[in-house]
Amino acid sequence: MDADLQTRIKDLISSSPVFVFMKGNKLMPQCGFSNNVVQILHSLGIPFETFDVLSDMEIRQGIKDYSNWPTIPQVYVNGEFIGGSDILIEMYNSGELREKLTVALAS
Repeated sequence: MDADLQTRIKDLISSSPVFVFMKGNKLMPQCGFSNNVVQILHSLGIPFETFDVLSDMEIRQGIKDYSNWPTIPQVYVNGEFIGGSDILIEMYNSGELREKLTVALAS
């Protein structure tokens, strides 16, 4: 990955404490997995920002290389990659996600 793309991705991730790379945006998710993530974050009342990977193929592939994770959506909390839809669902169901986000947003 070239330095410019890596900088763009880092800048996006650091633009919000909770950042999601997804298909579509938080107002109109374009796939079921992205919608799952949006619904979970909304249900917890967590503010977050998104980037629509369908709008930029360089970011769409670059974020997979950046995180070494092959799928979209990808959720970052305070710059740390948390996971995708399945991991967020597991963390939500166990209560771990609420705890992690509460701590992250308090700092």
